[in-house]
Amino acid sequence: MTVSGVGADRFAAIADIHGNADALAAVLADMEAQGVAASVNLGDCLGGPLWNARTVGMLRARPMPTVRGNHDRCIVAPPGGRHSRWDAWAAEELDAGALGWLAALPAVLDLGDVFLCHATPACDLTYWLHEAGLGRMIPRPLSVIEALTGTTDAGLILCGHTHQQAAVTLPDGRMVVNPGSVGSPAYEDDVPEPHVSEAGSPHARYAILTRSGQGWSVAFRLIPYDATAAVARARARGADDWVRSLTLGRV
Repeated sequence: MTVSGVGADRFAAIADIHGNADALAAVLADMEAQGVAASVNLGDCLGGPLWNARTVGMLRARPMPTVRGNHDRCIVAPPGGRHSRWDAWAAEELDAGALGWLAALPAVLDLGDVFLCHATPACDLTYWLHEAGLGRMIPRPLSVIEALTGTTDAGLILCGHTHQQAAVTLPDGRMVVNPGSVGSPAYEDDVPEPHVSEAGSPHARYAILTRSGQGWSVAFRLIPYDATAAVARARARGADDWVRSLTLGRV
């Protein structure tokens, strides 16, 4: 596999930035401190009350294999209305170049032994390693996780969407990994039923993947950063749910 022109037996996976440029900056700085030169991005780059245009600029300045998330998709091609008010906000904030970059992102990327998708290989809205139950996120049964791989046979499959850090090894040895959310540690939704996803702390999250003769290992990273500006920006836009998420990692 080649990631950003680097033969990647060690690389970072990021997901669900949601326009939180300060969290992204903290993650990129930590990647540099960890000596990780290559990276991939699992989508939902944008969609939130923070810094959508600035986030696109940062990502375009550091090219990496990137797939689109459901919010990215809705920003450029809303299905009869934006997915959320923040998708509409992001669309208004972006210039033509940024919108073009977002529109060109693929739904999935097959990089040989590594496969990238936002939620599952077949759908950018389906939860994979977790499901909604009892008002929160709970681990899915292994049989369901395995079935959702479809025809994807890569040894390492990377996904985002749930904002939950997790790694699951399938019976045939393949591994499915979610690096967690860079910029949105908690949210609530009512599909498929009312539930919350809570990381439990405000850290910016990502993962470092390393391949050895024994297979892939995963190091989940939780990075503290100063969220003062993000909280102030969310509060100024009336996004009280984001204020609590950014402060506590809870809804």
